[in-house]
Order: sequence, then structure tokens, then C-alpha cells
Amino acid sequence: MGNIRMSSQTYQMGRNKKEIIYALSVKYSKSLKEIEEIVNHQFKFTSMIISSGDFETVRLPYFGKFTVDKRRVKHINRLKNEKDKK
Repeated sequence: MGNIRMSSQTYQMGRNKKEIIYALSVKYSKSLKEIEEIVNHQFKFTSMIISSGDFETVRLPYFGKFTVDKRRVKHINRLKNEKDKK
């Protein structure tokens, strides 16, 4: 696993989200709520873009690309429709 360097401490990537949010709030002198909103915003944004149905790829630097496979969506919708008919 990789490490995150923050001031004089190095945090292992395996640390839980709360510890990382706390470390960031201390480093940048921001409230826990502010840092949590910043951290969670990237996931809300990704979810919003993917759920729009345009099948755009979303790239989060240093984190990865997120995309929707049109065939998979078609398959899931077909299963959902079959379930609704029952």
C-alpha cells in the first residue's frame, strides 16, 4: 500500500477515512465538517455525472477513471423490468 505524506507524519493508505479527515483538518486548520464535505464531494460529483445517463467517463486525478458500461446498464434495466412485471 502507498503512503500519504502530511507534514511530519506519514499515513498509510490503509488508514480509515475518519483518521485521514482528522489529519487533513489539523494540517489545514479547517473544521472536520469542512474537510469531510471536500472529501465526499468528489464521490457525489462522480455519482451525479454517471447517473445522468450520458455515460461520460469521470477521471479523478490520482484516484482513477470511473465509467458506465452501456451493456451492463441495459442488462440491469432488463432484470429490473422483469422483476417489476412479477
